[in-house]
Formats: sequence, C-alpha cells, structure tokens
Amino acid sequence: MPDSQDRILVVDDEKNIRITLSQALEDLAEVDTAVNGEEALEKVGRQAYRVVLLDLRMPGMDGMEVLRRIAEQRPEIKFVIITAHGTVDNAVEAMKLGALDYLQKPFTPSEVREVVTRILNREALDEHQHAEFNHLVELARRAITERRFEAAMELLHKAVAIRHDSPEVFNLIGAIHELQGEREEALKNYRNAYWLAPSYAPSRDNFERLSGIPSSSGTIDLGDRQRK
Repeated sequence: MPDSQDRILVVDDEKNIRITLSQALEDLAEVDTAVNGEEALEKVGRQAYRVVLLDLRMPGMDGMEVLRRIAEQRPEIKFVIITAHGTVDNAVEAMKLGALDYLQKPFTPSEVREVVTRILNREALDEHQHAEFNHLVELARRAITERRFEAAMELLHKAVAIRHDSPEVFNLIGAIHELQGEREEALKNYRNAYWLAPSYAPSRDNFERLSGIPSSSGTIDLGDRQRK
C-alpha cells in the first residue's frame, strides 16, 4: 500500500501516457494527473506532491515553463522529465533547472517504477538523516551545558559527517573551545559558522563578543535560546 504522504502528479497531454504511468505507480503512491501545464499549476497550488512526472512537449504552456514555475513556488517537489526520442538535450536542460531524472519514450512500467522508487527512497533517507542530525546537535548542546566537552565534540563530529555546512555545529564547536580557554580556535569556528550563514545570530553574537566588539552579549550563545 502506498504511504499516505506520498502523492505523485503525472502531467502529460497524451491520455495513454497518463494511464500507463498511473497504473505503473499506483502501488507506490497516490497518483493524480493533469492534461496540461495550467492544470498542473492549479493542482500543485492546492495539493502537496512528492514527485511530478512532467512531459516537456505539451500544447500551451510547455513543460520547461511548468518546471520553472513549480520549482520557484515548491522547491521541495522532485521532478522526473518525460521526453520523446531525440529530445534528450531538452531533458538535460531541465535537469539543470532541478529535475532529478528523465524517462525517454517509449518506456516500460518497470523503468517508471525504478526511477520513482529511487527518488522516494532517497527522500526517506534524507528525512532520516535530518532527524539524526537534529538529535546529535541537541545531545551535544546538552553535553556542553553539563561540561562534558569530549562527548559533545564527538557528537558534533558525527553531525558534521551528515551536514558539513551547518553553522549550528561550528557555533557549538566554537563554544566548546571558548569554554576550554582556547580563544583562537573558538574565534575560528565562530567565523566559519558566520561565513556559512551570516544571518545565524548565535555565531555572529559569539564572534562579536569574543572579538571585543562593544554592545555584544556577555554570555556564550549555544543557539536554541540556550546560553552558557
């Protein structure tokens, strides 16, 4: 049975293609269809979809324009492009706009299921990793408040392995160094966090405070409204 949160939209002006794709995917997810770009935009505006299978060549609004508009409004949606023989270059161009894969006509039901299953499985893995990352950061933050710095650092190294571009992690690493009296290492990590996300206030405040900038807070900001 499909997951209730998995919904797929098939956008193609050819009825037989819509039927073929719907039947191929009905065991993986709930499937909706749209006959053109305008209907696709309307459905995406009122319904959440995990994946959109999109024909590039349709009357009226073409698939490339549909892709651009949906990607701007709903960047979390994953796209699979449907392309005819001899138009692979267009599919490649669509992938530059964010499409993850393409199906070239004629395709088999098994090929369709393989492509979509791969995307859904990767989505599930991404969600699991996101949850694990947040759990590691929260455990590390708690360890810092309990002054278990070695344990906190080990947790943060595991978090970095999942997301190497998180200002939150570098801010906490900086806090550990500062609490251990290692000012230069603390400044380096606060600076790294700031470079990754200038709008992330905890690392900015910590860097300004440790750099001696007037009017900055006098306490270490661990993020999530925790200070040390």
